[in-house]
Amino acid sequence: MSDEGNSTQIHPMAIIHPGAELAVDVVVGPYAVIDEEVKIGKGCRIHAHAHIASYTTIGKGCEIYSYASVGTPPQDLKFDGRRTETIIGDNNIIREFVTVNRGSVDGDEVTSIGGNNLFMAYSHVAHDSIIGNHVVMANAATLAGHVTVQDHSTLGGLSAVHQFVRIGTHSYIGGKTGVTKDVPPYMLVSGHRAKLYGLNTIGLKRKNFPRTVLKILKQCYRILFLSERTLKEALEAAESQFGDVEEVRILVDFIRGSQRGITR
Repeated sequence: MSDEGNSTQIHPMAIIHPGAELAVDVVVGPYAVIDEEVKIGKGCRIHAHAHIASYTTIGKGCEIYSYASVGTPPQDLKFDGRRTETIIGDNNIIREFVTVNRGSVDGDEVTSIGGNNLFMAYSHVAHDSIIGNHVVMANAATLAGHVTVQDHSTLGGLSAVHQFVRIGTHSYIGGKTGVTKDVPPYMLVSGHRAKLYGLNTIGLKRKNFPRTVLKILKQCYRILFLSERTLKEALEAAESQFGDVEEVRILVDFIRGSQRGITR
């Protein structure tokens, strides 16, 4: 732990392992607990009663609120206690009672979170999940193990995502939705079991997508999900007509790469 400035930045009632590494301007509130082999970058603020568990690396400018629990062992019966990791990027906001578990025994043994994400109160990121950038997880949204959430996605409150599911970029999951299959990029899904309800038009407009791209994505939606073609035929048709558009290329490649199947 760095010595410079600690007297004014770290509350005397905080519990910090001597093996933790904190940047000089990190602020730590009372009763926060930071375990061994934790690295916390510049400008981070750890609020009272937060817990940062071992083998966690946190980037710059993150704020972790009271009673959040970050980097704790996975909730996985196969886990054998080995050293696995949690890696978190810059400028994330992790609100009250959020839980993030580190990697388990399968896969890369790492839970990875990018930057500029918002995790609202009580949301949960399970072991070996991979989250991109600019993602919003609303209150009590839950990811099971090995879930991938791509950039600019939003998960509504009380939504739940099954193991190994992929959430495509710029997609939106409605509140109280159970997601058991991959959600294609740019789409809106909702329901007790997720159903596809069309393009995430409002979200894409807020991200300043050009009108021409929105029009093309709507046409692709009709080709892929509303025509009588097989999925293979629909993908070929969308690719043939609009394959030079980057967003269409992303959408087609995502669907082709699906292992669990696509939410329809």
